Amino acid sequence: MTAREHLHSEEIATTAGQRKILVWDAPVRLFHWLMVLAFAAAWLTAEQDDWRLVHVTLGYTMAGLVAFRLAWGLVGTRYARFADFVRGPGSVLGYFRALAHRKPQHFTGHNPAGALAILAMLALTILVALSGWATLYGYAADTMEEVHEALATLMLAVVGLHVAAVLLSSWLHRENLIGAMLSGRKPGTPEQGIRSARRGVAAVLLLAVLGFWWFQSQDPIGANPLAERAASARQEAGHDED
Repeated sequence: MTAREHLHSEEIATTAGQRKILVWDAPVRLFHWLMVLAFAAAWLTAEQDDWRLVHVTLGYTMAGLVAFRLAWGLVGTRYARFADFVRGPGSVLGYFRALAHRKPQHFTGHNPAGALAILAMLALTILVALSGWATLYGYAADTMEEVHEALATLMLAVVGLHVAAVLLSSWLHRENLIGAMLSGRKPGTPEQGIRSARRGVAAVLLLAVLGFWWFQSQDPIGANPLAERAASARQEAGHDED
């Protein structure tokens, strides 16, 4: 099927034989909301020294979630796969051109703009995690800390644009995209739906995240560098008092 034929079939689905079909599998939805939770909490704890270990734990969590999403983007269900929603520049420009003319193209899965946001957030998460790790372990710490903060701020901006785009798309297409990421269901024809929500994979992912959090509470990764930095800060404070 050509790109034009695919788009035509998508448009037909918006006008005839619609029903609520399963589009987003459970692993995709769980990944999405765990990333929302982890990023929000990491942002809120970024400047709090007493919560530094929580911040580090959330950073590792986000990196692990991205690793899972990259793998699931290759072997997951239809609309989870990068092959379904990562499109070329022509498709992206065509989508924005249609938006400008108030004739938005309908996609059962991610639209080209959403695909760009997803790829940007995945890439930024990796860069934020790497710069945070370098800062934690003292590799050009001052420089990497500034880079880490700049990347996190850029990621926050991308997230804000993504949220705004989701709200705009929900209005233009007259469908609740946020609700779809909760239920997994969107309007479409039966043949467009996926067969299974893959809840077992989602359960394994959730257990892995919770297990990592439990491990961090017992023998945390990154605790030694944090303790060394705290001891160094106390020592410097002592010298200043003398």
